[in-house]
Amino acid sequence: MFRKILIANRGEIAIRVIRACRELGIANVAVFSEADRSSLHVRYADEAYCVGPAPSVRSYLNMDAILEVAKRSGAEAIHPGYGFLAENAEFARRCEAAGIVFIGPPSHAIRAMGSKTSARKLATAAGVPVVPGAIEDLSDAEVETCAREIGLPVVIKAAAGGGGKGMRVVQTDADLASAIRAARSEAQSAFGDSAIYVEKYLVAPRHVEMQILADRHGNTIYLGERECSVQRRHQKVIEEAPSPIVDPPLRRRMGEAAVRLAKAAGYVNAGTVEFLVDRDRNFYFLEVNTRLQVEHPVTEMVTGLDLVKEQIAIAAGEPLRHRQDDLVIRGAAIECRIYAEDPFQNFVPSPGRIMGLREPGGAGVRIESGVYEGYEVPVFYDPLIAKLITWGQDRLEAAQRMRRALMEYTIHGIKTTIPFHQRVMVDPEFLRGEIDTTFIDRRFAGRPHAWDDSQRDVALVAAALHAFLRDQARVAARPARAGSAESPWKLAARQAGLRR
Repeated sequence: MFRKILIANRGEIAIRVIRACRELGIANVAVFSEADRSSLHVRYADEAYCVGPAPSVRSYLNMDAILEVAKRSGAEAIHPGYGFLAENAEFARRCEAAGIVFIGPPSHAIRAMGSKTSARKLATAAGVPVVPGAIEDLSDAEVETCAREIGLPVVIKAAAGGGGKGMRVVQTDADLASAIRAARSEAQSAFGDSAIYVEKYLVAPRHVEMQILADRHGNTIYLGERECSVQRRHQKVIEEAPSPIVDPPLRRRMGEAAVRLAKAAGYVNAGTVEFLVDRDRNFYFLEVNTRLQVEHPVTEMVTGLDLVKEQIAIAAGEPLRHRQDDLVIRGAAIECRIYAEDPFQNFVPSPGRIMGLREPGGAGVRIESGVYEGYEVPVFYDPLIAKLITWGQDRLEAAQRMRRALMEYTIHGIKTTIPFHQRVMVDPEFLRGEIDTTFIDRRFAGRPHAWDDSQRDVALVAAALHAFLRDQARVAARPARAGSAESPWKLAARQAGLRR
């Protein structure tokens, strides 16, 4: 096992990795930009080194600086977290060349999966269903020809990268040319690669992904799926495990497809194979994320595994400690990404100083945060400041617990997405599991302040009824206090945190 690991990231994910290292008895090293000198991950780390000015290209993306710190500090391995250099094949290759272990897949696997077109080719060869479309980078003229052959609507995508960047949905022939220009320009700006391709646009699909683990001894397993359909601008904001629509047979088929693809790519370490699922529950390969996902905690909550520790053990050369048949999904978990954004102003970033902070707690509540009271949220990086995760015996209890936790969560001084999440947690369609990638646009876009009180009442009554039925036996068996006139209905509603 490693003696010292460098974490090439910032914020809550850096703290998450530091904690795993501490539990394993591994010393840890943080890196930071000049803008992050007072950040929480710097305070948590055993050692911390500045790697450059605020712009990420001169700090967190500065390979030379990070490798120099690894050498100077004596770190034997680098954990990249997610974002920044996590899916950079060249950085993985340079770590390999320097004799430093990259805690992630080998560079050849990152390269194979990093291009969506090459990943689609591998998926097709492995017998994994893919969305109809191109399997290679296309010229502008070829994109137009392919789009017309497939039939509109189509989606134009950057061949490199992800996160919704370099993506344009085209509904009409007249919009094709401008969408191609916009997608190619954004792809070049975001990833330094203007390559694009085209595929059929599935109407209102669900975004379901499969977590995998693979070791260097030929063992690969899947850990179940996550539902990631609640998105804005093609970026996830709420995730959950398991998916409301995935039953055991579908889970097995998707998991086995993900494992086939991973083995075909020579994949090692943690990764995620993403799928789109249509209304008939047919699934289609979307892409592979060759890193730990932001939403990994919901998988940890329902499986009991620590994915960061698993990553470290695999990188150290150990075989997987779990077999496929050992894995059991227990209960349900939901994650809300807390962004420093104003949900009532189309989610525009809201940097600034946090003047007050109260984080939630209690049974089944987990929070991963990179901020503190008095912290200045910088303008230079992704506005994700924390993740709030809840677990329940079933999906509705997880949602009830999330609603209660969000009521307790207070951040003053900046705008956050907490009010948006509070509304989703009482939305009847969300509570029924009727979600797809159009959910936010359909339910909230263009009317952020509007809220149908009758729908809210239905959701609250449904939640209260669920809590009452679940706790009826316990409530009935509890001796009444002298002078208490509280009915079981009121007690159940109060226990569920439902106050009018």
